Amino acid sequence: MDINSVVHLGQQTLTMILLLSAPVLLLSLLVGLIVSIFQATTQIQEATLAFVPKIIVVFLSLVIFGHWMISTSVNFTKNLFLNMDKLIK
Repeated sequence: MDINSVVHLGQQTLTMILLLSAPVLLLSLLVGLIVSIFQATTQIQEATLAFVPKIIVVFLSLVIFGHWMISTSVNFTKNLFLNMDKLIK
């Protein structure tokens, strides 16, 4: 296994991590921004007002995108195991 194979595998792994975490992170970021704008305009500084909607959105995004996330990670792992002989050489 040469250095190019290791770098390529690491690059694929980091890309997969970013791809799988993007829907949850982007939706929670969007909800956090909306709640922050709402808090700034109404001057309500309640901590649970920012925390609870994010938890709900993260849960819903995992329900919506969960099947895609699992199938993508299973396909990546399957390809990794199928190409193990090429990676070891």
